[in-house]
Amino acid sequence: MGDRIKILTGNAHRDLADEICQDLNLAMGKAQVGKFSNGETSVMISESIRDMDVYIIQPTCNPNVNDNLMELLIMADAIRRASAHRITAVIPCFGYARQDKKDKSRAPITGKLVANLIETAGIDRVITMDLHASQIQGFFNIPVDNLYAEPQIIKYIRKMIPGDKVIVSPDAGGVKRAKLISDKLDADLAIIHKERKKANEVSGMILVGDVKDKVALIVDDMADTCGTLVSACEMLISKGATKVYALVTHGVLSGDAVERLNKSSLTELVITNTIPHADKAAKCSKIKTINIAHTLAEAIRRTHHGESISSLFSDSK
Repeated sequence: MGDRIKILTGNAHRDLADEICQDLNLAMGKAQVGKFSNGETSVMISESIRDMDVYIIQPTCNPNVNDNLMELLIMADAIRRASAHRITAVIPCFGYARQDKKDKSRAPITGKLVANLIETAGIDRVITMDLHASQIQGFFNIPVDNLYAEPQIIKYIRKMIPGDKVIVSPDAGGVKRAKLISDKLDADLAIIHKERKKANEVSGMILVGDVKDKVALIVDDMADTCGTLVSACEMLISKGATKVYALVTHGVLSGDAVERLNKSSLTELVITNTIPHADKAAKCSKIKTINIAHTLAEAIRRTHHGESISSLFSDSK
């Protein structure tokens, strides 16, 4: 990788950052990220990064979304003022992405707001994974590489889930993702139409497609409270599915999600490690993890050397 690259991280997901450094055969850069006594974020870069290609690995995820975002922004400001050649934010889980449009009166567009903050902080490029909506890339005036978890999910399905399968999209917005996976697996496709009262609360579900006597695989970008996921699982079982698996990129798992999963008929919830969840996985044997550290490390390596990133996914797109 050479001596002109530096990997730094905040406190959001140090385990993932360490795995990426191991994959790249690089030592973690020296940065002290903490808090002042009044709660403000404190950052100090403890080594020279002048004229270097610097990568900040920092998902803006729970349980401290705001702290993680501020750490990223303040680290970027410190790195810019230390005369780095280029700053790339590696944000495996991009927070505030669910409000990506003004769908009702007086609503904010937080995806655009965070994009503005990132650019103002001096970041030159963003690497992220499975954005909640593809149009968020257009909120930026800097390059954004949106990586995909589909290759790892497809490998997991082929290796670990036997039987006649049907891929299920939990809503209309996820049909493209589900269709890509169903085509690669030569499996049938079904769609769940959800009617929402408000965020995280579904008033009704309608299944389009046949799941009878098949293994149903729900694919989505995010599992938050898991309320709608569990409801979808119970509906699929009632429609004749033999087993139900859920394969999700970002395991937010907030609130009573773990308790809901333990009580549900779901066979497995397969999530990547874009968000730290070891404590929750210890409480629920249904949670299985796909490690995406190598994908992020390879994206960093290719970016540093000016190579194509899209070819990473040419076999699965």
